[in-house]
Amino acid sequence: MSKRDYYEVLGVDRSASKEEIKKAYRKLAMKYHPDRNPGPEGESKFKEASEAAEVLLNEEKKARYDQFGHAGVDGQAGGFGGGFGAGGDFGDLGDIFGDLFGDMFGGGARGGGRRGPGRSRARRGDDMAVVVDVTFEEAAFGCEKEVSIVKNVIKEGTTAQTCDMCQGHGEVRRQQGFFTISQTCPKCGGAGEMAQRVKKKSTLSVKVPAGIDSGQRLKLAGEGDVGGQGGPNGDLYVQIRIKEHEFFERDGFDVFCKVPITFSQAALGAEIEVPTLNGKVSMSIPSGTQSHKKMRLKGKGIQRLGGYGHGDQIITVIVETPTKLSGEQQELFEKLAQLEDTNSPMSRGFFEKVKDLFQ
Repeated sequence: MSKRDYYEVLGVDRSASKEEIKKAYRKLAMKYHPDRNPGPEGESKFKEASEAAEVLLNEEKKARYDQFGHAGVDGQAGGFGGGFGAGGDFGDLGDIFGDLFGDMFGGGARGGGRRGPGRSRARRGDDMAVVVDVTFEEAAFGCEKEVSIVKNVIKEGTTAQTCDMCQGHGEVRRQQGFFTISQTCPKCGGAGEMAQRVKKKSTLSVKVPAGIDSGQRLKLAGEGDVGGQGGPNGDLYVQIRIKEHEFFERDGFDVFCKVPITFSQAALGAEIEVPTLNGKVSMSIPSGTQSHKKMRLKGKGIQRLGGYGHGDQIITVIVETPTKLSGEQQELFEKLAQLEDTNSPMSRGFFEKVKDLFQ
């Protein structure tokens, strides 16, 4: 089967400039590259376009082709039948591969197996994370905590060694279709060498600010894993976890607390002591207080981050019903029951509606 004209393959005129030929080839290569257009047709079209571009981008080969056609360059088109490692001189075509496939494969593509020297790329060290438990009070008022981590550091007294993955070249290669893809070595980051790393235990002091909440993180810059090739260290993130409290719960900067009161305190009113983060305070219970009534103590909550004011404390009163009565208490409650119809409007109204419903 006769070969198509190389200019026809690329879709350019015989008077086309080198830049026009490059542009036409890039377009076809992107369209028919086997990774984007798998199958025999894509592979054949890609091979045909690459062969045409190699000839037309080489001034000497182009001159022979323009004078003698395919007969002038047969056997000198770079050995495409054997892949790009067959030893042709790719010149501009190799540069196009580097530009064209750099983004596609995260590295570069080179013909003929040529490899440039590795370039050192500074790499930032990995970030690390640790969880620190604090008490309710420690989170409210702030504290200092010690944390211990094990991180990668450069071994003292050691020098950089040749990378055993890329053998000092800074790049690793893999065969991709008709050509070789060269990628930055993932182990040494392109430097071709590595300093010896070791694990080291480190203990750090962490200042926990007043008002911090569970789940929030503190950042210790530069306390993570060591960087590579002169890159900065990673950071250490300390996540706060607040332990449960016997009395208090929290929502934002407000503190919530349930306080039990007796039946008589609820009915008659009373002055009681309630716990807060700063000690006990006196609180008035008005007469006729119902169970689960909420009362607010302004400014008795948690300090806001940055020191700008405090939240409130919300007291929920729980009216306790006696479970065991003495004889005297029994007698008093029986007398009280005879008077409750006039003093319990909600109960009286409810049962009157129920009575009407079933009549």
